Amino acid sequence: MVRDGLSRRAALARLAALAAAASGCTTPVRVDSTPPEAPREFRGAWIAAVSNIDWPSRPGLAVEAQQEEARNLVRLARSLGLNALILQVRPAADALYASPFEPWSEYLTGEQGRAPLPFYDPLAFWIEEAHRAGLELHAWFNPYRARHSSAKSALDARHIAKTHPQVVKAYGDSLWMDPGEPAAADRALAVILDVVRRYDVDGVHIDDYFYPYPVKGPDGQDLAFPDDDSWRRYAASGGRLARADWRRANVDAFLERLYREVRNANDRVRVGVSPFGVGRPDRRPPGIAGFSQFDAIYADAERWLENGWMDYLAPQLYWKSDSPEQPFAPLLAYWRTQNPLGRDIWPGLFTSRIDASENSWTPEEIVGQVALARAGGASGHIHFSIAALAQNRRGIVDRLRVAYATPALVPQARWIQREPPPAPSMSVAIDSGGARIASAPAGVPWLLAAWARYGDAWRFFVFPRGDGRIPVTEGARALEAIVASSVDRHGFESRRVRAWEK
Repeated sequence: MVRDGLSRRAALARLAALAAAASGCTTPVRVDSTPPEAPREFRGAWIAAVSNIDWPSRPGLAVEAQQEEARNLVRLARSLGLNALILQVRPAADALYASPFEPWSEYLTGEQGRAPLPFYDPLAFWIEEAHRAGLELHAWFNPYRARHSSAKSALDARHIAKTHPQVVKAYGDSLWMDPGEPAAADRALAVILDVVRRYDVDGVHIDDYFYPYPVKGPDGQDLAFPDDDSWRRYAASGGRLARADWRRANVDAFLERLYREVRNANDRVRVGVSPFGVGRPDRRPPGIAGFSQFDAIYADAERWLENGWMDYLAPQLYWKSDSPEQPFAPLLAYWRTQNPLGRDIWPGLFTSRIDASENSWTPEEIVGQVALARAGGASGHIHFSIAALAQNRRGIVDRLRVAYATPALVPQARWIQREPPPAPSMSVAIDSGGARIASAPAGVPWLLAAWARYGDAWRFFVFPRGDGRIPVTEGARALEAIVASSVDRHGFESRRVRAWEK
């Protein structure tokens, strides 16, 4: 039984109804002479580099092939109706860009420390391609992982395990920087701020790995994380926190500092955190159960949210909607109740659970969760990961095209106080191919938002860099008017102008 008292059959029926509601967004909004507000919804996808989950498809792939794969993923995102990509650029104290601090990632070139040949900067390339398509590009960092279990090449001389071996610990079959070591936090922050200052990223994104998830020893018990040295120094300095509280305080201090310093470096860049999806045990609603990130990996995500140490929280809600102990809608509602400062909540969806196995999720599950997120007041969602979309597993892309039939702008960066951008200066030319919209060269916006009226219904369009076409007919109705506005990189919209009228 699901925890709200609904039977499994009733829960599934509700999910189907919500999926139908999500699909229903293809119907144009009926209005008179004024178009409604522009739809806003963060529609993102994670692009994981670790273990070559998403990109590049294998280590050592030729540069031309890497770039074509990236272009194809950008084209997919744009055509599907996504408006943001979250690219992993630091899987394990390495870099998928030209870093002054850390070696090139082996997931890129096949050997840690080896630069692409012929040389190019993958992060700069991704930013350019994404922005050309009107997509935000968020840089995704793992703060403390130093070597993943899938790694094969030797550590480069520039790797932190070589330059600062005292802060790196072996745990299970991986290496981890100790969050209790100030040098580890300093390195992670320096790496992130370097990217914020040198690259035109739209966001900084942190995943759920701070202290590592527990690893079992030969006796079946959780192995202790080997931070005795940093713990003893803390205790010797007069520290009075219990060890678990001290570990949480280390992570809290990093998040607070990260948010403050990124904001100071570039207040346009969003800061996002994606924690494990189940809350701390002493706050959970009745019936919710499962792993405690608060106790096991020392992540007090509720405190981060209460203090506003991020612009958006993307809790990983990686369970089915009718999961007995982790149902999607109640978990989403929980995180919204922990959000007194009104930060954006964009749940992570486990789209990659659609696969070729007997236990595969159905596309309807994910489409239904999109609808549940909308109905539950979330201002967006993120798919893990883009591989499932690129492969159109079980037709998920075809279903999402219906749910995303109306494009959406990302939510506005509410923390920024600024004037809206200038209204667009543009021309409209009607020919057999449609209504061609072109912004004047001197006033090309980040995005051009346009409403087209067919009879008494408006249809919404988004054009990157202010250039595109609008159909002259929709069904039996002819195009009668176009209203447009400019949208800047902060999500602010200009005043609207009537660009064309029949």
